Amino acid sequence: MDLAVNIGHLKLKNPVMTASGTFGYGEEYSEFVELNMLGAVVIKGISLKPMEGNPSPRICETPCGMLNSIGLQNIGLKRFLKEKLPYLKKFDTRLIVNILGNTPQEYVKLSKSLDDVSVDGIELNVSCPNVKKGGIILGTNKKALARLISKIRQSVKKAIVITKLSPNVSNIQEFSKIAEDAGSDAVSLINTIPGMAIDIETWKPKLANITGGLSGPAIKPIAVRMVWEAHNAVKIPIIGIGGIMNAEDAIEFMLAGATAIEVGTANFVNPKATIEIINGIEAYLKKRDMLDVKELIGGLNATESHNNLND
Repeated sequence: MDLAVNIGHLKLKNPVMTASGTFGYGEEYSEFVELNMLGAVVIKGISLKPMEGNPSPRICETPCGMLNSIGLQNIGLKRFLKEKLPYLKKFDTRLIVNILGNTPQEYVKLSKSLDDVSVDGIELNVSCPNVKKGGIILGTNKKALARLISKIRQSVKKAIVITKLSPNVSNIQEFSKIAEDAGSDAVSLINTIPGMAIDIETWKPKLANITGGLSGPAIKPIAVRMVWEAHNAVKIPIIGIGGIMNAEDAIEFMLAGATAIEVGTANFVNPKATIEIINGIEAYLKKRDMLDVKELIGGLNATESHNNLND
């Protein structure tokens, strides 16, 4: 049975990846997860200089999900290369680093530095809703997004470039096509959706930042729809993200057109979720006498309308 998939020129042993910001720097989960079994580890967003993030409280549970307003807290590029990368290099799994910046120049500098140390992929975070400048502005402006991806594509020689698109746009197909035309090897979607929660006892927001990014099962139908729309617009691989808690969820994304998936919020609920999803996909294929996971990609049968009430 073949579980391998390709993202650009990069071959993953299976389609299950971790979502940036939910798996730390990888080492934090290593006692629960055999990292060598994963298709790829996606490292939490790295900026040129360390970032403290937003004030607490910055996480709260919501029905069918959670809100977070971490604000892209991270140790910065220099400490990542010195303290975290050597450990990650020990494993036989693909390493993808999510990056963020306030300017295109910062993105380019980060990309070059990571490409020079031979990480397998770079995921451009242009869609975090919890910061007031930088990526989110680039990710919702068509011309700015195209220019950013083009500059990074020119500066990166070995690593694949993945653009993590914002769900907060009117037409995800258009933005997916912009990413493809500008040279992105793949797109990943979706990032969290802005939301808020209020404590009715104190009459105050549950998050210090007032609003945060909604993730978890609550956003899955939106994410599946956007993956399907993007799949109908571009030829590059799509990485599906949003409320994937088990193998059934992952398979749903792949049928909608995702080549691979990233597991996020589920890691907080069940640290072994990624491994269980890999095993679940394999069991599903075996049950259906399928030998190649790639047969699932874009397999959705949407030719018949189920919306005609007169049928």
